[in-house]
Amino acid sequence: MKKEKNRNLNRIGRRFSLKTPFFESLSYIKESKNYIYFIIAIFIFSTIIAFAFPDYFSYFDKLLKDLLNKTEGLSGFSLISFIFTNNVVSAGLGLFFGVVFGIFSIINAMINGSVLGYVFAKVYALSGAGNFWRILPHGIFELPAIFIALGLGVKLGLFVFSKNMKQEFLRRFYSSFLVFLLIIVPLLVIAAIIEGLLITILG
Repeated sequence: MKKEKNRNLNRIGRRFSLKTPFFESLSYIKESKNYIYFIIAIFIFSTIIAFAFPDYFSYFDKLLKDLLNKTEGLSGFSLISFIFTNNVVSAGLGLFFGVVFGIFSIINAMINGSVLGYVFAKVYALSGAGNFWRILPHGIFELPAIFIALGLGVKLGLFVFSKNMKQEFLRRFYSSFLVFLLIIVPLLVIAAIIEGLLITILG
């Protein structure tokens, strides 16, 4: 009787363990690697174009100025909270709005890549490549999270080409949600803490 009870408790424990969903998330990321590589390629291409031809992207000045105004005076937890919220919203929209053929996810990658390339171009014009190191650490955890989110967004949007569209949509949506919750959000938490501390320390 006691052994049976222990077996039941073990089954319940396994059922509610985070290990299984976590490994499911990793497996789904591996399954989706080509979509993630596709997003990375678009991001890098957009970054290079914006860096090489910054004059065509000067409209980002207003976006960057607005961002600086919003973060001005923030420090510590407030800054970390702002960065985290901003990144989670961006990643969430990039993933789940990708349901429309992945178009939103692709556009998101192009915009993010272009902004980074434009910032690199501005920094390079002011002080050369030597100050790139001040930008790069900000993306160590943030960029992988964004790439995963947008790659899964593209995959989610292409469910329409599956034989059983409804079943495949539900599978992809559920798996994407798991990845978002268990992989992307934790990465963005770490990214926000690092970025917030770096901005506070380096100014």
